[in-house]
This record gives sequence, structure tokens and C-alpha cells, in this order.
Amino acid sequence: MQDNQKSKAADTFEKIRCSEPMTIIFGSVLAVLSGIICMQIMGKVGVSANTSILGAIFAMLVARIPMTVFGKFKSVERQNYIQTIVSGAGFSAANCAFVTVAILFVMGEFDAILPMALGCIFGTLISVYTVGALFDSPLFPAKEAWAPGVATAEVLEAGDEGGDKAKRVIQGIVVGILGSIVKLPVGAVGIVFIANIVSMLALGIGLLIRGYCAPLTGFDLGATSIPQGFMVGAGIIALIQSVVSIYQGSAKRAKKSEGDDVEEGLTVSAGKTKWTLIIALLTHLAGGVFVGVICGIFTGMSAGEMALWVLWTAFASVASMIIIGKAAMYSGWFPGFAVTTIFMTIGVVMGFHPLAVAVLTGYISSVGPCFADMGYDLKTGWLIRGKAKNPEYELYGRKQQVWIEMLGALIGIIVVIFFADMTLKDGLIPATSTVFATTAEMGSDMALMKELAIWAIPGAIIQIIGRKYMFGVLLATGLLINNPIYGIGVVVAVIIRKIIGDEFMNCRDAGLIAGDGLYSFFSSLIKMFI
Repeated sequence: MQDNQKSKAADTFEKIRCSEPMTIIFGSVLAVLSGIICMQIMGKVGVSANTSILGAIFAMLVARIPMTVFGKFKSVERQNYIQTIVSGAGFSAANCAFVTVAILFVMGEFDAILPMALGCIFGTLISVYTVGALFDSPLFPAKEAWAPGVATAEVLEAGDEGGDKAKRVIQGIVVGILGSIVKLPVGAVGIVFIANIVSMLALGIGLLIRGYCAPLTGFDLGATSIPQGFMVGAGIIALIQSVVSIYQGSAKRAKKSEGDDVEEGLTVSAGKTKWTLIIALLTHLAGGVFVGVICGIFTGMSAGEMALWVLWTAFASVASMIIIGKAAMYSGWFPGFAVTTIFMTIGVVMGFHPLAVAVLTGYISSVGPCFADMGYDLKTGWLIRGKAKNPEYELYGRKQQVWIEMLGALIGIIVVIFFADMTLKDGLIPATSTVFATTAEMGSDMALMKELAIWAIPGAIIQIIGRKYMFGVLLATGLLINNPIYGIGVVVAVIIRKIIGDEFMNCRDAGLIAGDGLYSFFSSLIKMFI
């Protein structure tokens, strides 16, 4: 779809509702399948599939079924709705609900599993609604990278337009699949050519330090709490920077005009951003009370402990959304596990009993990751709808995406409620859930708190210096992940991009991400049955 075609469509747009019967029926069927498959993959392999790319592929396949009833799905916008619901279901099932209930399963807290799943519904839906309200605001501008969202849009547009764009995407998919077969980090290379280059460099450096520290020096960074300390310091500073930037921007615009404070090029004002964050905090306060009551964790707690737990849960939920969302926006990598680990570790140090820590962890896990997934999907829609050249068109389409993503997330969690018990009893338990359960039961450790505080200082300093690009947070993310090959791929791709520029990889980068995602999905699917 060429820019002039997008502009024309944006000027005279058709209000395509996400609630059209055919969209809901086929979207829901695909969402159920996506939820079941992604949950199984998470349990068997320990990682989740690229649900946005998968959703795009499913949407294009539906559009090509040679029956009149499927003719409407040739619309790229309807394909975007299908992609959104499929992505929301797979992501919420694997990364939010299944990881959460598996924590309680590992701990033997079976009575709390169903209440926790209901709590996940609350936290996930609030997260999806919040990112819909914050997308294209001063805090989360649509024009920033959101790399997986760009890749998904390019795949959908290539399928719609054909021609040179389709050829480039197909070339990238072929190379992506072949590279993945031989274990090359082709997905990382594709993301580097879309995401912010400075942010990706930070991630790459962190991955290299973590991966080669032990072989080169004999010092095992992973056996210490240094990476967690870095993330604590960088995360706190990133949170402060985000809040300060909103208030500073709002104050500057207030001096220029007493009317609307929507910044040029954005569709959400700084004032609305502030109110959205306040409402999110209040909502998660209510969510903390709700989850605490239904899971029965307040029994035996003093009034002061209950208040502290609820306040910490609400704060951690909003903070994790901001930190994970900013990292996902700049780098295409959402440090959900890393950020959740930090907040739960501090909860352990606060002295909460293990079940309370597990419920806290589960609730945070249901909030942060879906924020990133919804951001990617909204970026896809923003590109397809012409980059908000017609704000009314963009806001209408965005609202439709939020509603259908909420439906997808609900379907994904319901899938987990029905199938989690069978899956967990078969031994398919996510590795992250085991780590969370072990951490929740380890008890308060002041030595750990001291180590976190010490290493939070350099993390905070680096984040202050690299403020705009989330340098500190992404460096800490790399330090938390033992994947040196991915680090090599990121750094090499950064160097190549600086040398040759972006033009050659245009659309091919999306193909690399798609090829890597497709191979990962189907190879993981095969492993489920081996």
C-alpha cells in the first residue's frame, strides 16, 4: 500500500467494526487455537511464539480461502483485527495466565490457582485498555520503533500489494528460516534494522558481557545478583524519567496554549497521559485488593502488612508496564521476566509470606508483558491506517483493536483455565514459573538486599546517561539473559547497519523476523509431540 493510497484511505475511511460477526467468529476460533498451541509451547519449550507474526499469517490465509464469505478479509484492516485477536490470545495464554498459575502449581497451592486465573483476567484486561489509552502519547509515541509491529505491518502490506515489497519479504522469510535452522540469530538481525540502534547496542553489550564473562574471567555473573541490581537501579530511574518527562512536557505546552495540549504529531495529550497513569494506579489498587481477597492471602496478615502488599502490588504493576513498554518500544524486546523478578525479589525482602509473593508475582506477570504485545499490534494498525494522518480514523481503528485484543486476551486466559490442569499434570511447566516459585519461597535475605542496593547505583547512573534510549534498562536486560550468540548477532547487525544503512534491508528485515518466528513456532510445535 503506497503512502498516497494510505492518505486517500485515511481521508475517506470506512468505519470497519471489529464486532462484525465473521470477524468475531473466525477470530475467536483462531484465538482458541492460538491460546492452546502457545500454552503448550510455553510448557514444553519454555519460550513463547511470535504471536503478532503468526496472527498476520493466519489473517492472510483466511483472506485467501476461495469462498465468497471470506471476501471481506481481503481488507488489510480486517486482517489487522484478526492478527490482533490471535496475538492477544496466544500471548495472554502463554506469557500471562499459564506462567502465573504454574507458579502456584509448583508451590502446591492448588486452591489458589482458579482465583489467580480470575485475577489474571482483571490485570490483563486493564493492561490492554491502559496501553490503548497511552499509545501515541508523549510517553509512548507511535513514531518510535515498536519493531515487531513494523514487521507485522510490512508482512500484511506485502501480502496485499505484492510486487517488490512482497519479493523482499519472501526473501527475508527464506533467509530467516534457513538461518534459524543453523541456529543463527536472524530474528535479532531483523529487529536491529527496525529498532532504535542505540537501544539495541545496549542490549547487545549486556548479552555479550553476561555470555562471555565466565569463559574469559572465570567469574560467573549469573551466579550473583549483580544483573538484578542493575535492573533495579535502571528501572527506578527510567520510571522517574518517564514521569518527569510527562510533567515537563505538559508544563511547556501549558505556557504556549491554554487549550488542547496534544503535541503535534501525537494523538494523546500529556494531560490525558497523566490521568491515565493515575487511573491505572487506582485500578491496580482495587485489583490488588480483589486478587488478595479471592486468593486468601490476607489471612494472618496485619492491617499494615495488607496495606503494604496492596500498595506494592499496585505500584509494581504500573511501574512494570512503563518499564517493559518503554523497552519494547525502543528495542522490540520486552524484559518481562527480568522486571517481574526484580519486583518479586523486593517483595520477598519485604517479608511477605510465600503465597503472597507468588500472587504478587502472578499479578505483575499478567500486566507487563501484554502491554508490550498490545503496543506492537497498535503500531501495526497505526502504519496500516496511514500513520494518523487522519486522527479520527486512527483513534477509531485503535479503539477497535483494543476491544478485539481484550477479547483475545480473555479467550487466552479461559483456555488456560480449562486446559492448564491437564497440561501441568503432564509435566509441561514453564521454566520461568519454577524460578518464580523458588524465589517466592526463599525468604527474606538482608544480604541480598544489600547486594541489590550496591549494584543498583551503576545501573541508575547508566540509565541517567542513556536516558532517551532506555540504555540502562536494556543493558541490564542483556545481563540477565545467558544468550551470547544473540548478543553477537545484535552487535554485528548494529555495525552492519551503520555501514550500509537501512535501505537494503527494507522489508527484508520484516521477513527475517517472520521467518525466525515461523520456524520457532513450527519447530516448537513438533517438539511437543516428540
